[in-house]
Amino acid sequence: MTVGRTVKAFESVLIKDKRFHLPGKKVLRESETVFEVVLIDATECPCERPKKQRRYYSVKKKRHTQKAQVIADKRTGKIIATAFCEGKKQDFALFKASRTVFLSAKACLADLGYQGLMKLHSKGRTPRKKSKQHPLTEEEKTSNRAIARERIGCEHVMGRLKVFKILSLPYRNRRKRFRLAL
Repeated sequence: MTVGRTVKAFESVLIKDKRFHLPGKKVLRESETVFEVVLIDATECPCERPKKQRRYYSVKKKRHTQKAQVIADKRTGKIIATAFCEGKKQDFALFKASRTVFLSAKACLADLGYQGLMKLHSKGRTPRKKSKQHPLTEEEKTSNRAIARERIGCEHVMGRLKVFKILSLPYRNRRKRFRLAL
């Protein structure tokens, strides 16, 4: 009990301090801050079993999860904005629900989970997807490799969040406060 009250008090103090705030998705709309390349990726974070289990159960991970989307600046590697939802939601559906707009970014790179990004944002780029009937040409493969080389920065950001156990350990607190952990 005492530990919970202490943690909650410290969280409240940290929330009020402006040094610990993420810039947020409003920064992406402003024209004064220009980002060269914006990177987007999402990952599933384990959580304790909720009362309404079906919404949070991810068949892919075979456990209850929450999905965390991270938008990062390629040049600095800093997190610009985040979005969260239940674990079984698809990456692109989370992106659409977050209503993120890139006015100041020159390019936006994402992985195959964000197919259709170019229809929403003209600056968005995702790799080409192959199928059994339509294998990729050499030109498309080199294009995919070039996108992957630029996109690796976002994977490094996600890796750092997992190394420091922010996204890899089960989240045991209230889901409303999950936004504060990232």
